[in-house]
Amino acid sequence: MRRRLVPALAVLATLLVGCSTVPTSSPNVVITQAPNRSDEPVGIEPVSPEKGATPEEVVRGFIDAAASSTRQHPVAREYLTPQAAKSWSDETGITIISPSYSAVTTEAGAVRVSADWVGNVDPRGIFSLSDQENYSREYTLEKVGKEWRIADPPDGLVMLLPDFSRLYDQLPAYFLDPTGQRLVPDPRYLIAGDSQPTALINRELDGASAALAAGVKNPLEGAQLRRAITVSSQIVTVDLTGLSPNPSPELSELCAQVVWTLQPFGARSVQVLIDGEPVSIDGIPSVQTVDTWASYSPEGAAVDAVGHYVFNGAVYTVDGKPVPGPAGAGAYGLTSAAVSANADGQLTTMAGTTAAAGGATLLMGAYGGDLAPVLAGDTLSVPTVAATRDETWVVRGGDEIVRVPAGGPAQAVATPTLGGLGRATVLQLSPDGVRAAVVIDGPEGPRLYVGTVNRSPDGGVSLPDLRQVAPSLSQVVDVAWRTSSSLLLLARDPGQARTVPYTVGVDGWNPQDVGTAGLPNEPTAVAAAPDRQPLVSAAGSIWEFSAGTWVTLIAGQEPLPGTEPFFPM
Repeated sequence: MRRRLVPALAVLATLLVGCSTVPTSSPNVVITQAPNRSDEPVGIEPVSPEKGATPEEVVRGFIDAAASSTRQHPVAREYLTPQAAKSWSDETGITIISPSYSAVTTEAGAVRVSADWVGNVDPRGIFSLSDQENYSREYTLEKVGKEWRIADPPDGLVMLLPDFSRLYDQLPAYFLDPTGQRLVPDPRYLIAGDSQPTALINRELDGASAALAAGVKNPLEGAQLRRAITVSSQIVTVDLTGLSPNPSPELSELCAQVVWTLQPFGARSVQVLIDGEPVSIDGIPSVQTVDTWASYSPEGAAVDAVGHYVFNGAVYTVDGKPVPGPAGAGAYGLTSAAVSANADGQLTTMAGTTAAAGGATLLMGAYGGDLAPVLAGDTLSVPTVAATRDETWVVRGGDEIVRVPAGGPAQAVATPTLGGLGRATVLQLSPDGVRAAVVIDGPEGPRLYVGTVNRSPDGGVSLPDLRQVAPSLSQVVDVAWRTSSSLLLLARDPGQARTVPYTVGVDGWNPQDVGTAGLPNEPTAVAAAPDRQPLVSAAGSIWEFSAGTWVTLIAGQEPLPGTEPFFPM
């Protein structure tokens, strides 16, 4: 499956080891509620108001005091009038703003806070981009004795981006793709502390985010935790109720969901209980690990998923050798390609596009065998595939998304919001097939959008809602899925007017510049896959990202000529 470039060197290196941090610069965003807080202080706690503080200093102190892990934010309440301190709720949300904000007294005597608006995290820890670039809010202050205090604080927390980064961790809540083959991450932001495992499983019990829910199943639906999750002797114990203990596919799925979700918390071994009794599944130990449920891995990669690319109409692998069959001999004059793998990781189906004066054609067939025409159009985007279904997707004519199952007829994918956004130029399915990243050329130029694939019982397929991701990045050229929850894209660097690779979370979190060190020219296309080093085409040759720089595919040799790199899925 094909993608387009990588993020900043340091950022991509971070991606490769799976870290998650908060951006140093990012599109505007708001957070509407803090997840459950730990009873233990985390990091640096804020200070109480100083005597004689000015109104501006009081407001700034109140915002600084949001960066606390202590329940009820007692220090923040010290900046409020007694009545406001009693009525103010710190649990209705978090608004994240830039650290370079202003607090200025207005002519009416209020203090106006202005900042870049970074985003929202709701009560379930779900981050969303703000639909506004600027945050502005006026605070009314009153004298309490001799000291100024805030009389009308907004409910929820207003928090500076570095503070949010220090206090909150990004963790994946997992759900199941409709085929039951892969776990699908749904990023959540939870305050650091011992309560994280319990909080994260509770988020799964509540269900997937609104943006993802239509595209996944929740094996934990209807269940509840009987008690808080415990960690003892490197074993995490999860006690659930509201479920049948009888062996079933659903029981296996929820065990896989729970075990993979709890992987980040140090102990690899998980014991799942139902009403206090260990689950009993044939062939499954009572203490489970991610290896027990390796088949559900959210980042699984095909065994033969080495990089491919196109040169002179033929398809090659990254060792510079043509693929077997007519496609490798250049028989079709392919301009782009994609390859599917089966459940065992062997390459099975190839799709490729050709272009001529009369338009474009999509061809499909067995990997290494003959390809046959299956779809035509004035224009066709680079084909894309996912690991969970043997089907190929393309954009035809910029306004129609079409899926072609292997051996089946083409089917239009309903996209009710696409017409109002612009012309789609790039489409890439996520490895699990649940999400689609789309580059749409609209009034503000090519921008990146993400939608969730919705499959109805009658066989219909749609992308009902396309949400803009990373609005601060313009002139997007290409996009790829680095993992099932992170994207690589090529976009115009506003400071230097050049195309640069970036990384960004699937929810729009933390866009970062990867860098172009080692490349002979601006990148034009990118390929990525879980657990694989990204590829890029630049100056008509193929490059690989390694150790913080772009290098030739074969060490010590000249770059291999080629374009349109991709990885099988």
